[in-house]
Amino acid sequence: MPDAPPLSPDRLLRFATANLPRYTSYPTAPHFAPLAEQEWRERLGAVAPGDALSLYVHVPFCRALCWYCGCHTAVTRNPLRLARYAAALRAEAALLAEALPAACGPVTALHFGGGTPTAIGVPALVGLVADLRQRFGFAAGAELAIELDPRALGAADADALAAAGFRRASLGVQDIAPEVQARIGREQPAALVEAAVRRLRAAGIARINCDLIYGLPGQTADHVAASAAFVAALGADRVAVFGYAHVPWMKPHQQALDEAALPGPLARLEQAEAAERVLRAAGYEPIGLDHFARPDDPMAEAARAGRLRRNFQGYTTDDAPVLLGLGASAISRLPAFYAQNASDERRWLDLVGAGRLPVARGLALTPEDLERARLIERVMCDLALDLTGVPDAIMATAAARLAPLAGDGLVRLEQGGRWLRVTERGRRFLRHVAACFDARLDPGGAAASRRRHSLAV
Repeated sequence: MPDAPPLSPDRLLRFATANLPRYTSYPTAPHFAPLAEQEWRERLGAVAPGDALSLYVHVPFCRALCWYCGCHTAVTRNPLRLARYAAALRAEAALLAEALPAACGPVTALHFGGGTPTAIGVPALVGLVADLRQRFGFAAGAELAIELDPRALGAADADALAAAGFRRASLGVQDIAPEVQARIGREQPAALVEAAVRRLRAAGIARINCDLIYGLPGQTADHVAASAAFVAALGADRVAVFGYAHVPWMKPHQQALDEAALPGPLARLEQAEAAERVLRAAGYEPIGLDHFARPDDPMAEAARAGRLRRNFQGYTTDDAPVLLGLGASAISRLPAFYAQNASDERRWLDLVGAGRLPVARGLALTPEDLERARLIERVMCDLALDLTGVPDAIMATAAARLAPLAGDGLVRLEQGGRWLRVTERGRRFLRHVAACFDARLDPGGAAASRRRHSLAV
């Protein structure tokens, strides 16, 4: 099939300025509805014996505020507040363990995110890990991973985390240019990041992920390329390259950024492509929409084998059928059910303190939801779909949405329409392809979509 003609600037702009979900789940979190604790207990009690578990622990605290941050987090150095939160995490773990059937498990993955998980103190964090091991039971090969702020990694912290079993750490690098760091309220010298990586590796935490962001105020394609070259030289095993989501109506602290200095949509696209060129040249394999991995990393191996998964933390090799989220705002996933904890810290604390599972919202998935979720996950992970047997009710709307993408060379329909393949041109617009299978997208119109979702590029 001949290549489609290059996209015009107008077409590029149309794709780049669309507001779409990141599709870390389907249906996406805005569609969750109020959920009663009793229903959640019943769902947990019905988990199949022997089902592997994955645990996610959310620590919504940092010691300083990064102005670009879109995470559910707060700034505090109050030791009492931090200790109270750490104690409540242990109490919530006990509640979850009691609600599950005795025969479920073991835990095959544990991920700490935030915020800055070490904000509660490394001793408290290590104690929580020991508690989780005792309550749930861990598989011998379970992967323990943690998100770290290089600025908050003490001299003894890496040794303590390694002793607790952590073997993978994700570092927020964002951009190494001092002038960009000054604009976003995150001054982090490159030498500090290098020292943190050396410290982690020396302790035995050898698997290093690095996060980069494009689309920041004053940022250029050269800045992004230099940052990509920096993390490649560090030998990062995985690199995530995220587009900055400017949502000041949801995150008021983003108003501190100079909105006039934000790169436009086409500049953002150029920056994303600059990072990809550098990382590919350094030997990294592109993974899905925005990740890159060394060929010998388990994520690259899973992608090649069609075993890559996608969950609320993004791309993952974790294939446990049950994901349990602990902490304020954390989301859990069962094979056909989502549940989200209360996002308000005080409400979450009060519920746990009263001996109640701190759930606030959730959603039961219909058979159609499950099929659409499967299609969206596979196209986001594999950039290809076997459409054989997809129900006509789904294909009727999906085909109409896919047709213009095929005309622009973003996808190809092969074997008489039985196979869908995303082209290299289409990789950057993968969220557009996934949206073709989304029956719940934008029920409130374009204005609602802009307020609910980030830019597609």
